[in-house]
Amino acid sequence: MNDVDTSGDWRLFAAFILMFAGVMRFFDALWAFRYKGSLPANLQNATFGDNLKTYGWVYLVVGVVLLLAGIRVLYGGQIARWTGIVAAAIGGLSAMAWMPYYPIWTLIYIAIAVLTMYALIAHGGRDVSALD
Repeated sequence: MNDVDTSGDWRLFAAFILMFAGVMRFFDALWAFRYKGSLPANLQNATFGDNLKTYGWVYLVVGVVLLLAGIRVLYGGQIARWTGIVAAAIGGLSAMAWMPYYPIWTLIYIAIAVLTMYALIAHGGRDVSALD
């Protein structure tokens, strides 16, 4: 059997996904702040109401959390690992607000968040150190 340690690869994957998701949430926030078109039907019953500016602020905060967590995961350590797990969970939960309107994209976003959490939980290791 080939005994190759891939934990560093998984941490690198998780860090990249967290940072990429943070940047994408930043673009989601910009979209929400600048959007002038028609809103999806029944948005008034949505999680954060019918004001897209509210979504913009939520996405901006989530984006910053994801980006900073991804940077921390790059440097390793147990605190960074758990920060990444919590940030991935927050990222996945923030997608739930759009489930009634865009179910496929929401499920994809949640699946990516779960895969990121898996990478950090299963392959983050107890002795996580900086990537070599």
